[in-house]
Amino acid sequence: QAKIEMAALFRRVGEEQRASALEEQAERLRECFDRDFWVDDGYYALALQQGNRQAAVLSSNAGHALWSGIAQPQRAGKIAKWLLSDEMFNGWGVRTLTSAALRYNPLAYHLGTVWPHDNSLIAAGFKRYGFDHEALRIMSGLIDAAVHFQSYRLPELFGGFAQQDYGIPVSYPVACQPQAWSAGAVPYLLTTALGLEGDGFESKLRIVRPMLPENVNQVEVRGLRVGQGSVDLLFTRSDDQVAAKVQRLEGKMEVILQS
Repeated sequence: QAKIEMAALFRRVGEEQRASALEEQAERLRECFDRDFWVDDGYYALALQQGNRQAAVLSSNAGHALWSGIAQPQRAGKIAKWLLSDEMFNGWGVRTLTSAALRYNPLAYHLGTVWPHDNSLIAAGFKRYGFDHEALRIMSGLIDAAVHFQSYRLPELFGGFAQQDYGIPVSYPVACQPQAWSAGAVPYLLTTALGLEGDGFESKLRIVRPMLPENVNQVEVRGLRVGQGSVDLLFTRSDDQVAAKVQRLEGKMEVILQS
């Protein structure tokens, strides 16, 4: 993704050759990643060991491949299905490690706990590849979890115990609360759900397939700046559809609704 973004910047200043070279490098990296990391069971390996042997264990990292865009499109559906399986999704979020792994521990830092910031990236990855309802499932789960924490603040992480077994999220004993990553997860989830994609160079705001979780019927966004413009937006649910309305627009900005 970094190479793709840099390519766009070089193309903007007229350096077409450098832009094309970066795009070619990005595509080669994508092909190599898929060749080396894809596990036939339907997900990307956690890591490569000595001799390029796969650490073929299912983890939340597979969702990061969707978020970054490096995952091949034909892989996305299988990854989404795995990450929302009972092995990975505990009812509030995606665990860092599958409950079927030998090292799984629902109260170990990286071995089965649920991290809100981790889940916000996965939700964005789902939306990127067109799995909108799957993204909403993560957002809804984290909203439900937040109700059980002091001041509705999502902690750094919480236990991976299943919702059906415990009813409320099990706190991780030494989790930071509040914590910057987790605080940032909520606006990022909202940005993902509402489909807000700003282009400051062109002064454009695209609203791509806006959606809201079932327990949220209306959201108002005020003072959203893109380039030299500012806009207030109102999102309202009607059955399974979410309508977006521009309530105020100041300065130079074009708002585009994409279905």
